[in-house]
Amino acid sequence: MKVTIVDYNSGNISSVINSFKEVAKDNVNIEVSSDLNKITSSDKVVLPGQGSFKSCVDALKKINGLTDTLNEFAINNKKPVLGICVGLQMFADIGYEETETKGLGWISGNVSKIDNQNGKYKLPHIGWNQIEIVKDSKIFKDIKNKSHMYFVHSYEFLPEDKNVISATTEYSSNIVCSVEKGNIYGTQFHPEKSDKFGLKIIKNFLDL
Repeated sequence: MKVTIVDYNSGNISSVINSFKEVAKDNVNIEVSSDLNKITSSDKVVLPGQGSFKSCVDALKKINGLTDTLNEFAINNKKPVLGICVGLQMFADIGYEETETKGLGWISGNVSKIDNQNGKYKLPHIGWNQIEIVKDSKIFKDIKNKSHMYFVHSYEFLPEDKNVISATTEYSSNIVCSVEKGNIYGTQFHPEKSDKFGLKIIKNFLDL
């Protein structure tokens, strides 16, 4: 099996690469690339994202043909994709960070700033927080409800269809922290920084 972590110059993804390689051992071929042919021939794709919604979308668009290749992979060919942090946020139709920016449009909804209730909650939301698993998701196999995951974000994904939400976390409000829609999976938290539970989520994705 071949899994490609899409490297589109969106910040430091070394911890994503290291944790996937650690989990995969020698059973899975982990590629790190933005080569369109490599992505197309993969069985699964991981879309990381660090920084702002706009900077990540711009970086994706800078690589000629990359968004079309990802659309083909996820929407037409229905192969598994895992979006991490801003990688998940880009599934949305639109994001409001910096300026209004069009996302990939894979899951209807928008990405808006977390309401920090007039400074009552610090932004970015950084650190460990408990997740509430709200639907049976393949990537949460053998993960206990109320496990702690590691977050770094100031914006949240607000999907139109609440049925895509697989987990939430409580921070200022009930924030969507994981989604699943068919072959499309995403986590707002960083599984690669979430210790053994995070590694288990990565393993569950590789095992799909």
